[in-house]
Amino acid sequence: MTRLNALLGAFLLLLFSAATSFAGSELNVTSTGLALRGVDPVSFFSPAGPVPGDFRVTAVHGGAVYRFASEENKAAFTADPDKYLPQYGGYCAMGVKMGQKLDGDPAVFTIVNDKLYLNVAPAVADMWRSEMAANIEAADEIWTKIESTDPGAL
Repeated sequence: MTRLNALLGAFLLLLFSAATSFAGSELNVTSTGLALRGVDPVSFFSPAGPVPGDFRVTAVHGGAVYRFASEENKAAFTADPDKYLPQYGGYCAMGVKMGQKLDGDPAVFTIVNDKLYLNVAPAVADMWRSEMAANIEAADEIWTKIESTDPGAL
């Protein structure tokens, strides 16, 4: 188990180094300000699951640009953005628990109590899910300390 943890730590450090070049401070966005890599935030909560948003159907919230697959999804988001926003600004939930801001991959997500959590990779998501309640509690506490910190400073 110790070797697995060491390998995971090295993997996360490598991914963190790559993610900081396009991540914002409170929000994980691309260099152009696009959140969720263009995936429609409302679609995570639909039976079909996440789908790419249309570049012609967008909204700006909190300084980030969100794309939507439909005008209906955009309207739902605009009416209640907090319902659809990913936790921890879209950074990897397990990374936050570890005190880091790692790129959250929209393809690797979990919804718990109607909240969206992203992770950096499937193996990391498995670790996140293995002790979900404890991980959420720890990440919630740590997020309040690192939310405004630039990813490169952690």
